[in-house]
Amino acid sequence: MAKVKIVTDSNSGITQSEAKELGISVLPMPFLIDGNEYFEDINLTQEEFYAHLKGDAAVSTSQPAVGNVTELWDSLLADGSEIVHIPMSSGLSESCHTAEGLAKEYGGRVQVVDNQRISITQKESVYDAIKLAEQGRSAAEIKDYLLRTKFDSSIYISLDTLKYLKKGGRLTPAAALIGTILKIKPVLQIQGEKLDAFKKVQTLKKAKEVMIAALRSDFETRFKKLVENGEMVISIAHTANDAEAEIFKGELAAAFPNVPIHFCDPLSLSVSCHIGPGALACGCTRYFK
Repeated sequence: MAKVKIVTDSNSGITQSEAKELGISVLPMPFLIDGNEYFEDINLTQEEFYAHLKGDAAVSTSQPAVGNVTELWDSLLADGSEIVHIPMSSGLSESCHTAEGLAKEYGGRVQVVDNQRISITQKESVYDAIKLAEQGRSAAEIKDYLLRTKFDSSIYISLDTLKYLKKGGRLTPAAALIGTILKIKPVLQIQGEKLDAFKKVQTLKKAKEVMIAALRSDFETRFKKLVENGEMVISIAHTANDAEAEIFKGELAAAFPNVPIHFCDPLSLSVSCHIGPGALACGCTRYFK
């Protein structure tokens, strides 16, 4: 059976150095900042990104160039291997649709997985794919598993500011002004392909309470059997908010002692540019034991 190689993008939160340790490939997501092109974790660090963002630079996201994708695939396939390619959700970027179109020219040797995840949940998909590949599953079998389990995840995100939603055109100036005056901190959710409003609060403490309650509700309803079977994990993500993320990690561990915590990572920069620094997020994901 052909060896299976795993490809993802930097929206998974997996760094280039981590990718080497895992034996996988990570395509860096491109950004335009004041007209100059940068690549996440190549010539753009997390610290540099937030410095540009706080300095009100014009920041926009893009997708990997077609040539970069096919060049990587061709190099990985040269020894007769297959590829499982796990991009960010098609609901948040066109990079998935582009990859699906390109894969049609590879005769089934490249399986593109649109399991509609990003950041910590996308990262869990990559880890699942690695474990399945180590068990000898084919690329098609791995894709099938990831698609069957794609909705077994949730992410909840607490924003520190409405500034970047307004700047990105996702919030009217009037709504942003009212929110600022009232010190509203919205909690957003990612369920599948959409980033949606979940609840409005006024303090970080309340936001964390809301997110913990949301996870508890998920564990008692949608994911009850998975929790009972030990197939759910919790992860934390943040935007330039390491200290609060570590505190939140302890609070989540206390709230859910029977659900392990897998990751505590910076949030994908493709999401971060729309929500700004100071955000805190938690998610739960089914994982392959």
